[in-house]
Amino acid sequence: MTSGKERPSWDTYFMDITCLVAKRSTCLRRSVGAVLVKDRRLLATGYNGAPSQVRHCAETGCLRQQRNVPSGERHELCRGIHAEQNAIIQAAYHGVSIKGATLFCTNLPCSICAKMIINAGIVRIVYASGYADSLSSEMLGEAGVELEKWPSSQTEVPS
Repeated sequence: MTSGKERPSWDTYFMDITCLVAKRSTCLRRSVGAVLVKDRRLLATGYNGAPSQVRHCAETGCLRQQRNVPSGERHELCRGIHAEQNAIIQAAYHGVSIKGATLFCTNLPCSICAKMIINAGIVRIVYASGYADSLSSEMLGEAGVELEKWPSSQTEVPS
């Protein structure tokens, strides 16, 4: 028996979850979410913000803003960790293999995350919006990681 309503595709389902995960972000400048999926199973999630046991930027202020660091540059000048890094770390922490997985992300990963993604064996990235880091897409392409830009009309990405 069918209800007559249209079910979302798997990619839509996981991208919607990714946008929900981004709402947990503690970053003052940009909310980013990441979800790792393999064989239609959610493996790990991550959002950007300060590490566990460390004060959030809402308490300390944004270091990047205080130093006028442009987006896409000097990633090390930040109290936060990227959503993609948090998802990869969460999988490792719980002993979950992400080799062959797809990463759903609200933003195209930066070059630092791209290097981690490549070495973690992630084979596909579905992202909602770009990022000011051309080296990232260059390296991902060279490594054969499939990049798919998600149609912005299909998902509400948090700011």
